[in-house]
Amino acid sequence: MFLNLNHYNLDVYKSAKELRKQCYKTIRFLPDTEKYNLIDQIRRASTSIVLNISEGSSRKSKIESNRFYEIARGSIIEIDSCCEIILEEKYLEQEDLTDLGKNIKTTFILLSKLMNS
Repeated sequence: MFLNLNHYNLDVYKSAKELRKQCYKTIRFLPDTEKYNLIDQIRRASTSIVLNISEGSSRKSKIESNRFYEIARGSIIEIDSCCEIILEEKYLEQEDLTDLGKNIKTTFILLSKLMNS
């Protein structure tokens, strides 16, 4: 924010920030009994994606960058798995997760392309 770094211009970074916002919107609809489980897990994972993309983009070597991008990609997969649990427990319906699901896919694809470039 205060530093003028390149990751602010990356599409994957912008997508990750949007994913985090959508995750925060979604967790508002989960029951209080999930406060220390799914809610915290989704909150941490969505923040981890943004932070690891920004840190990875600041690294000098591709190997180092990809290590952080792998962590971010793992966090995307965690959120996807949390969505599966949300549906299994019937906390929300599939259509309630449509926008979040689209953003999960978009961020995953953009991150994978960045890693392979």
